[in-house]
Amino acid sequence: MTLISSDNDFALIAALFVIAGGAFLAEKTRVGSHLTGAVIAILAAIAAANLHIIPHSAPAFDFVFGYFVPVLIPLFLFKANLRHMLFETTRMTGAFLIASVGTVVGVLVAVSLLDLSSLAPAADIDPALREAGIAGLFASTYIGGSVNYAALGEITGLSSDASFFSAATATDNLFSAVFLSVLALLPGLNWLAKYYTRHEHGQEAVAADTGERINAMSLTLALAVAITFVAVGDAITGAIGIPGLRYAIITALALIAATAFPDWMEKLHGGFQLGVGLAFVFFAAIAAGADLVAMVRIAPLLIVLVLILLSVHLLVLLAVGRLFKLTLPELVIASNAAVLGATTAPALAAARGWHDLVTPGVLVGVFGYALGTFTGTAIFHFWG
Repeated sequence: MTLISSDNDFALIAALFVIAGGAFLAEKTRVGSHLTGAVIAILAAIAAANLHIIPHSAPAFDFVFGYFVPVLIPLFLFKANLRHMLFETTRMTGAFLIASVGTVVGVLVAVSLLDLSSLAPAADIDPALREAGIAGLFASTYIGGSVNYAALGEITGLSSDASFFSAATATDNLFSAVFLSVLALLPGLNWLAKYYTRHEHGQEAVAADTGERINAMSLTLALAVAITFVAVGDAITGAIGIPGLRYAIITALALIAATAFPDWMEKLHGGFQLGVGLAFVFFAAIAAGADLVAMVRIAPLLIVLVLILLSVHLLVLLAVGRLFKLTLPELVIASNAAVLGATTAPALAAARGWHDLVTPGVLVGVFGYALGTFTGTAIFHFWG
């Protein structure tokens, strides 16, 4: 039982917006400026859900995932003229591949150190395959996000054990949210940032979106264009019959428009800022899914697994990234795209003001959808 029931849609949407709005306000304080609004929204939603103020899942949250998330992508890409972004995208691809290698190394280390055969006690799954399936499951989700998590659950057969899969999902949700907070904090650590190449870009993409240029008309047009891109993208996805390409197609439509008609797209003032606000709501909805009690009760060993995996992932990312002279923001967004997918990477880039990394973050995240499933399946068959 929660203070706000799962069927009270308006109250839950209100709670998410209150958390997002409160995060913006808290970001203006001395302590909040160090945490950042994204981190505050995540931690506040985790607390609200585990204190039984809001539920861990609800149709209102599904509405956010189903309708807010696809609209975020075009809102962030209105000024993503590819003629100006090839260099950053190339560097981000390298950073993403480093992040993916970090995930694979983390999985191999964790599985080597832990006995996972006792997990997922479904009678029809061989113990050796359980361990291989868990390795493939978490490798896939920390290279391509939740899209790959669902796919590997089916491929490995682990989704057939409802209690285990629920605990694994809770573990994934919690540590993904906490890891997102860690990533958002890293660039603010001066002792760490000094070891990396300085990131010189970020403000030019939305420098003109200030003052009187943002008005009711520009915001309405921005939403109209973003929603239209999603509608057309969904129509194309339905016609070709490949649902997994949804975000790739929406991204392609926005990039084509921004590159072919830059002068017209420049007039959609305020779309980016609107996207940042909705992104905070999205962060809150993700974090609410972290069920601490279920995670600890059903499969505490998963906590150790994910802690080892993400720790190794981060160490490989930072060490190899520094070797290749990548900037800390590039590494942070690449890791975000790997661990949480194509939707949160541009949202974090926008929230932190790294506007030149929004499009590369989306593109490598979409790449991760394919790479994550492939890698997770390969680990499953290799380890099994």
